[in-house]
Amino acid sequence: MPDPTHNPALQSWVLDANNHPEFPIQNLPLGIFAPRNGAPRAGIAIGNHILDLPACHTNNLLTHFPAGATLNDFLALGAGPRTTLRMEVSLLLARGNAAESLAKTLLHETAACTLHLPAAIGDYTDFYAGIHHALTVGKLFRPDAPLLPNYKFVPIGYHGRASSVAVSGTPFRRPNGQRKQADQPEPDFGPCRNLDFELEFGIWIGPGNNPGDPIPISNAAAHIAGFCLLNDWSARDIQAWEYQPLGPFLAKSFATTISPWIVTPEALAPFRIAQPPRPEGDPRPLPYLWDDADQRAGAFNIALEAYLLTPTMRENGTPPLRLALSNTAHAYWTVAQMVTHHTSNGCDLRAGDLFGSGTISAPTQTGYGSLLELTDNGRKPITLPNGEARRFLENGDEIIFRAHAEADGAVPIGFGECRARLLE
Repeated sequence: MPDPTHNPALQSWVLDANNHPEFPIQNLPLGIFAPRNGAPRAGIAIGNHILDLPACHTNNLLTHFPAGATLNDFLALGAGPRTTLRMEVSLLLARGNAAESLAKTLLHETAACTLHLPAAIGDYTDFYAGIHHALTVGKLFRPDAPLLPNYKFVPIGYHGRASSVAVSGTPFRRPNGQRKQADQPEPDFGPCRNLDFELEFGIWIGPGNNPGDPIPISNAAAHIAGFCLLNDWSARDIQAWEYQPLGPFLAKSFATTISPWIVTPEALAPFRIAQPPRPEGDPRPLPYLWDDADQRAGAFNIALEAYLLTPTMRENGTPPLRLALSNTAHAYWTVAQMVTHHTSNGCDLRAGDLFGSGTISAPTQTGYGSLLELTDNGRKPITLPNGEARRFLENGDEIIFRAHAEADGAVPIGFGECRARLLE
């Protein structure tokens, strides 16, 4: 439920935070940053600045971020300490606070800092919860049966590669792999021809569970520490050859990009909505995946956008072109259902584990969250306003994700950008 930290009238003495499109005082996301010539440390984004959490502790301005703690340590503590810290930081940064003069010395301009991964990621799991993406892609390859029989019963996912998850702004190289075109008798090896993006929502795990102890759906929300944007880059031609019978492998493990800030469940309280009802005739989730409270408020109203910036556009000073506008409400499964299913066999989660939602596409083409969908698997290239065309991504292309949560009576908040450029 919303609390005083969500008050739309609340203003900060950090003047650029007021009416900031991403990080007003009502957001306060967590991250790891390094000031110029300084070591990485935990911080909170406020407007165009970052509040240094360890320095605040040293100067007795904050008491609820443990001295020497990493963000993994803090996420493991759960919602209680996280909520208390949020309240404490909100009061510190609010206009009229007596400690303003000292606190100002502990702010760093974001533009002068290096942002890092917000937590050490032990494990990464990518789900497939975007039903409109699953339907559209399924129709490309199985027109008569786009969804496999298990899709509406089980949250589909696969275990990804945590080592290749990188923070926004980190470029990556075009991957190599085995490829086999329809007219080739045998595969060859070389650079991916069909490099694609996937518009996803990232989920950070807080408190974990012991091996063999599943997390019940009624308690799953307590294990979620926050959210980010996530681009699970895909080498479509490599994937098409290698994925049967065991699923994604090298076509997915070369790069995943995430936004640098953890937007907490507390910040998103005003933007919770009911999980959209399933279409008539769809099966009700099995009992272990059903919770009335989760169905009433387990989804979010968060707009998701994907943009393309080509080298030509960059050289000409042309702004990025929006390719897709979707919403997290299009996910078929709630985040709590993903957590519960992941642990239902006794698998243990740990603080700092990361989930991807899977591509969250909208029902129509303006909201397709991948080029696979937008170009009909490359058969119908999209033409850009400057005359360029794209089947899939070309060297030098940059994909940028943005997201904003809005609700009546609440100050909108954002997630910061998730962007990366494809090298040769």
